[in-house]
Amino acid sequence: GFFQSYAVEVDVKDASNATCLYAKWMMRFLITYETNSSDYKNAALNLSSSVTHDGSVCGNDTEPALLAVQFGEGHSWSVNFTKNNETYQGDFITFTYNTNDTSVFPDAKRKGPITIVVKDTMHPVQLNNVFVCHNTDSFEAENVTQILWNVTVQAFVQNGTIGKKESRCRADTPTSAPTVPPTVANVTTASTTTLSPAPTSAPKPVENPATGNYSLKSGNKTCLLATVGLQLNVSQVKPLLINVNPKTTTADGTCGNTTATLKLNDGNSTLIGF
Repeated sequence: GFFQSYAVEVDVKDASNATCLYAKWMMRFLITYETNSSDYKNAALNLSSSVTHDGSVCGNDTEPALLAVQFGEGHSWSVNFTKNNETYQGDFITFTYNTNDTSVFPDAKRKGPITIVVKDTMHPVQLNNVFVCHNTDSFEAENVTQILWNVTVQAFVQNGTIGKKESRCRADTPTSAPTVPPTVANVTTASTTTLSPAPTSAPKPVENPATGNYSLKSGNKTCLLATVGLQLNVSQVKPLLINVNPKTTTADGTCGNTTATLKLNDGNSTLIGF
């Protein structure tokens, strides 16, 4: 298997015992936590063989649907779905892990449940269609990476019958034209993909950002090194793509025993900080 994790299948029923929300998927969590000795450890949290779905609700035209599961020693995960005219989509993903689970978080400094909320990147799906994504998808927030794969989900199921038409995620359709300029990591694959001719009115694509080498020193030793090409995508009425130019960008920041900060500046202001 890809990961040592159990598959989850949830079939939520309405008052008439008809299916209103269905999902089957696999997921895993990678978590960095602080120990009592003030160092940091990495933990992998997998689904157990016993999963409940208390609190899951069907939703309707005005109220969101909620898919919620609980597993292990006080861990839980949920995603809510909203309905808009003829489509539905995931809204927010909420993950709570409990560092009192000593089998996963031995010697954790912070005790108790910790909640992480991230925006779901699921695109709108037509009602009565099933969203399917076999490839892995990941969400990063704070010190947690959530990894999902083999996902099948349908919210707001009509007449209790799961739809037969699938809506696939972008990762499952590699032959489609990329929606963003290819990165350094996938430029070879993108260049060999057969694409449909672009419409004559299509804007000129932005070139890949140049790769820069940025480093910080602590005394006479390098304490942080980053080799990366960066592009900023500004969401506004007319989307704006900005490539970070390594020739005019300088690195600043600090290195500590347990944390490091890298700030990239264009001479006038901070462009981005890690």
